[in-house]
Formats: sequence, structure tokens, C-alpha cells
Amino acid sequence: MTRLPTTVPTTVPLSVLDLSPIPSGRPASSALHDTVALAQAAESYGYQRFWLAEHHNIGSVASSAPMVMIATVAAATSTIRVGSGGIMLPNHAPLAVAESFRVLEGLHPGRIDLGLGRAPGTDQLTAYALRRGRVEADEFPQQFAELLAYVDGFPDDHPFRPLRAIPDDVPLPPIWILGSSLYGGRAAAAFGTGFAFAGHFGSADPQEAVAGYRDHFEPSDRLGEPRVILGVAAIVAETEERAEALARANDLAMVRLMQNRPGPVPTAEEAAAHDWTEQELALAAQRRRFTSVGTPEQVRDDLERRRTYAVADELVVTTQVHDPAERRLSYELLAKAYTTPAG
Repeated sequence: MTRLPTTVPTTVPLSVLDLSPIPSGRPASSALHDTVALAQAAESYGYQRFWLAEHHNIGSVASSAPMVMIATVAAATSTIRVGSGGIMLPNHAPLAVAESFRVLEGLHPGRIDLGLGRAPGTDQLTAYALRRGRVEADEFPQQFAELLAYVDGFPDDHPFRPLRAIPDDVPLPPIWILGSSLYGGRAAAAFGTGFAFAGHFGSADPQEAVAGYRDHFEPSDRLGEPRVILGVAAIVAETEERAEALARANDLAMVRLMQNRPGPVPTAEEAAAHDWTEQELALAAQRRRFTSVGTPEQVRDDLERRRTYAVADELVVTTQVHDPAERRLSYELLAKAYTTPAG
């Protein structure tokens, strides 16, 4: 197979959102090594960012410690931006986040992104174990303001005035607020940050979410004009038939997640042999509308339709495929399609 040249330019910035999917029949920890290998490949294909997600107690993904993985991926690459997609802020003390990302920025200056979310990234029991009931999602604005204050400074009468996030000679990385509803766009606009909309599962109309963000954006010291990344799911293969077989396996993984019984990502053969119920088929169809599936040109055209509809500046792509080599190939083929003019 002909390989792509390194550092391929793209007409539209493409990035990766990785959840470290756990393949069936392999140890869960193997997914972490697959993530590092994918990041190195994505860098060579010309992807702009590589974001790591935060999920807990989900048997299909190993993305439970994004700050650890950001450090590991950044050390294993040299040019691609590496960040969080995202840090679920209610799960963490704002001071710890400010410290960790200043450390990361100090180690890898100009290459780190801080994406923040307000959801727990897990079920209620696990969220309680993480937070011990201390923080609710609707406290996100207060947590966000506290995070910034460890860098920018607290008011004179604030009890945390003496505290600062060390190392204090580096800035916080660029901040993105993530969202799957209209709230995230409103928060990003009010705080003057970039906005990343989860178009791969979001409940809101992406066009409405992005329009609300752009219309109400307040420039900040960190960002002078609105900037939008659209999250998308894609599975690309050299033939339609293989892409559909891989997508069917992803369908099965998503159905199991929706039925509250998540497990490792199955192979295409496992999905083909599965005895699908009517309910499972309906759930699969419901989720498939979020995923672009097909040959490189087919997926590129569908992603451009999604991006244009949302008026997004950039795409961050997540791909759930059992075989790490086929997952890397999916990203490779997509990058190549974006360097080939649409016919």
C-alpha cells in the first residue's frame, strides 16, 4: 500500500479526538499504546491537534486519565498540538487543573490545548466517587472563574488570594469549552474562549449552537474572535463494503453502551455474526446518523456538509474501529481525501 508523505497540508484543519477504544480480545491497557501510535501517525498525516477524552468506568474505552495521556502523547510527538477533549471540570479541583496544564505547557510550550467540559463523563455513582458529592455541573461558571483566577489573580478580599498555580512563568494553554447542547456555546461566548461542539453525539442542532456562540461572543484577553471546532465521527475504508462492516461493529458497541452494558469494541466479524434484535437495530439506526461512513471521498463530502452546515472552522474526528491498523488507515485516507480537490 502506498503511504502518504509526512506533514500533509489540508484545506480544512483536521484534528483527532481519541477515546482509547478497547478492542475485544485484547487487554484494556493495549488501547493506551494504540493511542500513542495513532498520535504519531496522525502527526505524520498532517492533523493539527490530538485531543484525549475523559471517561470513567466505561468498559469500551480506556480514556480515564487524560492529563497522563496528554503528557505521554506530547512526549512521543514533536509538532502536533495535544490537549483535552476534554477535562470534565466538575471532576477536578480547579487549582489542580491550572497546575497540571501549566506544567504541560512548560514542558511542551505552544503545543497544549485545554478543553473543558461540564459533564461527568460517566454514570452518577462513578461521578459521586470522583467528586464525593462536592460539585454539581451547574457550578461550572464558578469553577471556571476560579481556574482562571489561579493564573490571573483573585480579588483582594478573596480567601484564595495568596494562591497561585505553579509554574507561574508560563501561561495557561488556549482554552476551549466543549458542549453537546446550547449551554456550552453560551458559556464559551460569555467567557471568550473557543467552542468545540460535540457533533458526534450532541442533542442540539449544531448550527443553532454555533450561531448562538458566534452571535454572543465576548472577546477576551485569551481570544479576540470566535473559533469553532466541530466534533464528528467517521469511519473510512478503501471500499464501501469494508467501511460498512467496520461501522456495523461500531454500531454494536454503541448499542451496548446505550443499553448500559458497554464492552470492548467488537470485530467486524463479531458484529456480522451477532443476532440483532429489532430494538438493537432501531438503536443502531438512531446512532448511525452521527457517523460518516464510506470511501475517503464519500466521507470527506459528508463531513464538509456537516462542517458547512454548522459554520465550523475545524473538524475534530473520532473513529472507533477494532483493529488499530485499520483505525490509523481510516485517518490516513481521510487526510489524503482532504488534500485531493473534490470532483
